[in-house]
Amino acid sequence: MGIYNKYLLPKIIDWTCSKKPNMKQREKIVPEAFGNVLEIGIGSGLNMSFYDKGKVKSLTGIDPSNEIWNKNQIDTTNLPFEFQFVQAFAEEIPADNNAYDSAVVTYTLCSIPDLASAFEELRRVIKPGGVLLFCEHGKAPDKAVEKWQNFVNPLWKKLGGGCNLNRDIPDLILQNGFKIQQMDTMYIPGWKPASFNFWGRAVTD
Repeated sequence: MGIYNKYLLPKIIDWTCSKKPNMKQREKIVPEAFGNVLEIGIGSGLNMSFYDKGKVKSLTGIDPSNEIWNKNQIDTTNLPFEFQFVQAFAEEIPADNNAYDSAVVTYTLCSIPDLASAFEELRRVIKPGGVLLFCEHGKAPDKAVEKWQNFVNPLWKKLGGGCNLNRDIPDLILQNGFKIQQMDTMYIPGWKPASFNFWGRAVTD
């Protein structure tokens, strides 16, 4: 699986996450980011064009995969705000306490191995009064679809770089010290077991 994970998987993830329905979802939430922003799982920078240059002072993007980030086509020297990419895991964010006004996670919570540690780190680095902006896929509300999610998930997770189809995103946010201020849900176009989306904003509880 070494060659697959290093060379093929980054291409598959980037191709999947850049599909038009996913990009429309990103556009709904990313422009709400403000101040000093942290993006967890920046990947190849698919969110970059949606940041509001009038609201963002700086953006720090972290991702454990240099291979995916190196697929970006962004001139980071010509952005309207300060930017840095840091190779890091969400469970160990290399930042000071209260360093960020807002944090963005899009199609990332599905694959973080230790979510409790990741949320603990988010609570640590987001300032009091700051927000967590999220857009994720996860557990479907329809039992028939959920049944397929649970059946396929072990193989999907193995081939998809740790991606889980059936994580209960709202529950995970609420159980890890955040309060959801606003959230919308829908099936986006695509294969239903991978298409139920949640997007919104949360604050520390």
